[in-house]
Amino acid sequence: MTSIDFHTNIADKLNYTCRLARKAVAAHNRVAILFENQSELDALDAALWTFSETDFLPHVRSDHPLAAQTPVILLPHESADCPHHQILINLSRTTPLHFASFERLLEIISTDEADASSGRERFRHYRQRGYPLAHFVAKQA
Repeated sequence: MTSIDFHTNIADKLNYTCRLARKAVAAHNRVAILFENQSELDALDAALWTFSETDFLPHVRSDHPLAAQTPVILLPHESADCPHHQILINLSRTTPLHFASFERLLEIISTDEADASSGRERFRHYRQRGYPLAHFVAKQA
């Protein structure tokens, strides 16, 4: 059964996601990141190149020919084909349709009230279905 971790009170979702992806790849995991819109995907694509001066996170979009060999896949929408099934990071405000095909789901919830509200709905959805849940609250500086 997919284990689900909620990371809430996140001030900068893109930076936080870069750090999570770096940690997952360092642990030899394969990561898929699901987006709600193209501008968010483009922003994270750029951030993965620049967020750290010492780290490089190989990543491609799901339609790239090397997607199966690349540790981080950017999924522009739910219907995108994904060769990875270890970790799914959800940056959208909806429940991913195929989350159960992943070992872990990481829900990233910002400080925005609309994002937090949709996150609470997803938390209830998973809890009602008996998924193992964990909750991590980011401390703001």
